[in-house]
Amino acid sequence: MEPIGDPREGPSTERAFEEQTIPPWTEQVTPRAVVASLVLGAAFSGVMMNLVFTSGIVPTLNITAGLLGFFLLKAWTRLLDKLGVFYEPFTRHENVVVQTCVVACASMTYSGGFGSYLLAMDHRTAEKINTGEVHGRNVSEPTLPRIMAFYFLISFVGILAIIPMRKTMIIRHRLTFPSGSATAHLINSFHTPYGAMQAKKQVSLMIQSCLGSFFVSIFQWFYSGGPHCGMTFFPSFGLAAFNRGFYLNLNGTYVGVGMISPYLINISMLVGAIVSWGFMWPYIETKEGSWYAADLQEGSLRGINGYKVFGAIGMILGDGIFQLVVIMVRTLQTMRHHQLEAAEALRSFSDANAVPRNVLSFDDRRRTQVFLREHVPGTLAMGGYAALALLSTVAIPHLYGQVRHYHVATAYVFAPLLAFCNAYGTGVAETNFAAQYSKLVILLFASWIGYGNGGVVGSLVICGVVSSVVSTASDFMSDFKTGYLTLTSPRALFVSQVIGTGIGCVVNPAVFTVFHHFYEEAGNKIYQVPLAKIYRAIAVVGVGDLDLPRHCLSMSVGFFVLALAVCALREAAAHYKWRARNFIPSVTGMAMSFLLVPAVAIDMCVGSLVLYLWTRSDRDGAQAFGPVLASGLICGDGLFSIPYALLARYGVTPPICIRFVAREQNDKLDAYLATVLEKSR
Repeated sequence: MEPIGDPREGPSTERAFEEQTIPPWTEQVTPRAVVASLVLGAAFSGVMMNLVFTSGIVPTLNITAGLLGFFLLKAWTRLLDKLGVFYEPFTRHENVVVQTCVVACASMTYSGGFGSYLLAMDHRTAEKINTGEVHGRNVSEPTLPRIMAFYFLISFVGILAIIPMRKTMIIRHRLTFPSGSATAHLINSFHTPYGAMQAKKQVSLMIQSCLGSFFVSIFQWFYSGGPHCGMTFFPSFGLAAFNRGFYLNLNGTYVGVGMISPYLINISMLVGAIVSWGFMWPYIETKEGSWYAADLQEGSLRGINGYKVFGAIGMILGDGIFQLVVIMVRTLQTMRHHQLEAAEALRSFSDANAVPRNVLSFDDRRRTQVFLREHVPGTLAMGGYAALALLSTVAIPHLYGQVRHYHVATAYVFAPLLAFCNAYGTGVAETNFAAQYSKLVILLFASWIGYGNGGVVGSLVICGVVSSVVSTASDFMSDFKTGYLTLTSPRALFVSQVIGTGIGCVVNPAVFTVFHHFYEEAGNKIYQVPLAKIYRAIAVVGVGDLDLPRHCLSMSVGFFVLALAVCALREAAAHYKWRARNFIPSVTGMAMSFLLVPAVAIDMCVGSLVLYLWTRSDRDGAQAFGPVLASGLICGDGLFSIPYALLARYGVTPPICIRFVAREQNDKLDAYLATVLEKSR
């Protein structure tokens, strides 16, 4: 959309909508918007659940949700128009309501810990990493009624925690919230003639890529009737590399995530995979029987898996702690800067001749007026937070006996502070550190509760309480920014956030139950759940009940120091604008590759390569349609994951097995088959 406006005030978006009346908030939250949110929320929950169970890497959903919400409601109104049925016009405010509902529902798959802290509680994860006790107080099975009740208790608190801060962040400090602003500009453009035409092309491409990815997944399933069978296990770089995990999978999910993720993250993961899976793990395997026992279960933290998990933990904690310190310093500097600007503005207003009277642009004046007109009272938010926190404090110990009332109450006391810091950091530079806060919470509460009192499960429960408040607060503030830029009522945003969260509290546990049953299948290696392993390992370390293999702790400390050094180098390179700053790898990206087979990083780099070549040939087209194509690939593969899990649950196996073997093995197999055939005659 081409902004128009008074030349004296600069380009204006809102003048294009100036003649349109703004409906009251009760007309922005419509039944058709809620129905569309339910459909999209359920579909996205399945897709995101597949991501948190496989790679743990989750892209942002805001833009995709806004696009598909526009498509569904536009198609519905067009159908009613052809049938001659009266309908209310579809507005951008309604579009924002759908986007808010869908993101609130689907983002719970990650912020709700379905692939991390919740999965880390069960016996299957404990068995996978062999941390000792797989029954008793340090293990808790995620039954559907209990987790549904748990999420209804904790998921709404974060919505209320951040409401009193919305004026400070959106109006006073004018934080950007990059993803929220990008979503708002996209939705604004949808509701202009040119934007509607482009949205139609984007939806068409997304549907095509989604269906293509879906049918490719079905095709590949038919040839995966056994261990290491299927077209996805093609030894692209030879059998020796294949045995180390280096091969082209061409999984739609990973290729799509690679197109959305920054180049630096994908390349960092590939570098980490080459260093770890190509050199470190093969070297440590030669020390079997010396550094660690040779008769351990696969995945035991007392074996080679301990080096993988705690190496990743050392790097992630080092990166997280460094970034927390940096973002706190930046936040304080930014707040101080805004205070000085506000004081300067007040002094300027005292002199009528100092500055023009119209300090704010037309867009800012109109948006501020709407944003402040239908506000949610701060007293209601604070009272609601206290009431819900009190309810959770009383109820959660009855759901999880490993925690006491004072544990939950303590979490709710300091959670708003963490929520504010995280939301402010997200608004400044799109830096969401909810996961880093969660890991520190696990360490602190695991040590407080203790192993004998169920500190592993107890600390993971408290992690869920804090993570829900912190993540929800930053996501909701980003939605407030979207609403501010589209003149959507804050009350409509609040109601839509509550509705989306309520839908998520029902849909996500149900979808999780399907995936969890498949995850518990013995020998299933499709769901690697890297985050669940990390979270449980941190909890076990916190309670002090783990005998690590030789040199494991020293290596973890070394990785921690290395992470601090790399982060400091990257920060210095950015500050002094060194050319080499774009080549310093991401620490967390490298750490994640310690736990994921290299095929994941290779597929993500394939996605980056596709986007890079596309950008070189058509920059505007890649910018407009690249994320859409990527979202379609992710959705198509993710949608098949649900029927895939159901087929496995009911014992339906693929009819064909395609497997690649070495020539010598093939000769032996041919000889064996010839012998069997001769005997059968």
